Amino acid sequence: MSTETARAPLVTPVLIGGCLVIMAGFAIRAAFGVFQIPIGEEFGWPRAEFSLAIAIQNLFWGIGQPIFGAMAEKIGDRKAIIAGAVLYAAGLLLSAGTTSPLAMQAYEVLVGFGIAGTGFGVILAVVGRAASDENRSMALAIATAAGSAGQVVGAPIAEFLLTLMSWQMVFVCFAGLILSVLFVLPMMRTQPMASRTELEESLGQILRRAGRDPSYGMIFLGFFSCGYQLAFITAHFPALVTEYCGPIRTGGVLAGLGIETTSALGAVAISLIGLFNIAGTLLAGYLGKRFTRKYLLAGIYTGRTIAAAWFILAPITPTSVLVFSAVMGALWLATVPLTSGLVAHLWGLRYMGTLYGIVFFSHQLGGFLGVWLGGRMYDIYGNYDLVWWVGVAVGAFSAIIHLPIREKRAPLPAAA
Repeated sequence: MSTETARAPLVTPVLIGGCLVIMAGFAIRAAFGVFQIPIGEEFGWPRAEFSLAIAIQNLFWGIGQPIFGAMAEKIGDRKAIIAGAVLYAAGLLLSAGTTSPLAMQAYEVLVGFGIAGTGFGVILAVVGRAASDENRSMALAIATAAGSAGQVVGAPIAEFLLTLMSWQMVFVCFAGLILSVLFVLPMMRTQPMASRTELEESLGQILRRAGRDPSYGMIFLGFFSCGYQLAFITAHFPALVTEYCGPIRTGGVLAGLGIETTSALGAVAISLIGLFNIAGTLLAGYLGKRFTRKYLLAGIYTGRTIAAAWFILAPITPTSVLVFSAVMGALWLATVPLTSGLVAHLWGLRYMGTLYGIVFFSHQLGGFLGVWLGGRMYDIYGNYDLVWWVGVAVGAFSAIIHLPIREKRAPLPAAA
């Protein structure tokens, strides 16, 4: 790598453009939990029906991630993002016109693929290739934090728009928002940043090399709980807060935040998670180039496990909701720059999008189960207790399984 490349600035047009794309996509995605109760009440759907729709969205986000990663590496990053944005908008527009749970669930396939094309797998690979070795960890953290910034505004915007219009029209507005990201694509031009040997190595070769490495399997398994916890909380936490939390007493901090109902508290909780995750993710990126990533990841999953166990065991009050949201927010997406950076470190940049996309599929399998089980268990037992404790257990599993990872890059095969 040249001295000029090594001294490349941290903030580049590629990073700015990538942040805007992720921010828009995640603002919409994070708002889906706000629609859980309004849609269910309008059509009389059981909680499991809308939950399954969001679960399918998460599953096909995971299925689409390696597909869009490979597409970006084959035909170009910007074409993959265009395809993702169009599918995202189409899914939202079709969902706005549905009246049956089956149709909603089918259309969420398109939304899931759209999130994949505009989300972490594609954008982080672009940002990672454009950044220097020195700046890569922080650049990935900034792009990830942009997703948190979208989460900060997504749920409250949806809650506000629902006071002005129907949920169907909110979906139409969100479709326009995701299409607007296409205007930033001219900023996202990159040059190859991989070594000659990496460029000569085929996708099949790198997949076989990673597949034989136990560390890749551990990263894959460890990312499952991240998806389970995040998707469950995004989809069900507003409803959980509405139904579990004690009465709102106006005044003090709650009044200052404009919280007068448990519904508003649930939306603010999702926003607060995103707000605190901006700082948590940036800190993770800063620490990721100074300390061993696997230990940082194990620490994050341990923190999540403790926070989740405390929340469900303690009385659920407005104060505990805000405290939990702040703590969980600081740990929320902090795993993403560390996990994606670990993939890039161990197996190079050339096929980072595909390799991270496969790992992310595990994340979304967890997301599918977290969202679907949340709705299913609620309909059976009338509460979220069991599915919450499953999240505590898988979080502890992830903390443990990261410890044996060998964070040392294997030598690349010799160039011909």
